[in-house]
Amino acid sequence: MNPKPDARRRARLGLIGLAALFFVPLALSFYLYYGTSWRPTGTTQHGDLIAPARPLPEVTLTLADGGPMAPEVLRSAWHLVYLGPGDCPAACRDALVKIRQVRLALDKDMDRVGRVFLYSGGLSAGEYLHEEHPGLLAARVDDEAGTRLLAAFPGGTSAVTSGKLYVVDPLGNLMMSYPGDAPPKSILTDLERLLKLSHIG
Repeated sequence: MNPKPDARRRARLGLIGLAALFFVPLALSFYLYYGTSWRPTGTTQHGDLIAPARPLPEVTLTLADGGPMAPEVLRSAWHLVYLGPGDCPAACRDALVKIRQVRLALDKDMDRVGRVFLYSGGLSAGEYLHEEHPGLLAARVDDEAGTRLLAAFPGGTSAVTSGKLYVVDPLGNLMMSYPGDAPPKSILTDLERLLKLSHIG
């Protein structure tokens, strides 16, 4: 005997209601996050989130030794990037020490993070960098390739005088920044969280 039309209708409405319990909140959250400018309050990151993340162009920069920096370097791992003048005064040196110490503090995850110093002007601090910061990539950004790269940074070419630290993800996206005097613990906490949640790099 076939079920009565009312019973079939109730069963169908029950299934629709059950599906709505799962899909309506999901659709609403997608709409709020991607379709509006609303973002949840009370975020816990210490750096300034660059939203949306800015993809960096693949360019061949010139390294401190005159050789080329492969365009894919910033897509090989997470990177801490500092922009500053080639003579690397005190604030610059403090920032480079900071990113070195943050990376070392990551312990077993430190190989997932590289360090890059993007500089303008002559690299008169080359000897200091070689002795104090082994493994640091230093590349100039005051040429055509560098100008293209800096165009993706907040402030464009003026970013090189901002004294800011940046986080670049393994897909080559500029996604977070810090003032040069940001506490190392704040950067470390954010980076640990990113590495824990990341399935890339």
